[in-house]
Amino acid sequence: MLRKVRLEIAVNDNFVKPTVEAIITGARTGELGDGKIFILPLEECIRIRTGETGRVAIG
Repeated sequence: MLRKVRLEIAVNDNFVKPTVEAIITGARTGELGDGKIFILPLEECIRIRTGETGRVAIG
């Protein structure tokens, strides 16, 4: 059994490609178990502290 780690990262649209590239650069070993990246739409984001929503809340 391989040890598994799950990361959930939310970024604005402009940062999707650079984020994916950074993860691939850091995680790729060429061996079994390098992992997968799933890109999903984010329905909504709400910053609890301020009540901000949407892109502003993601940061």
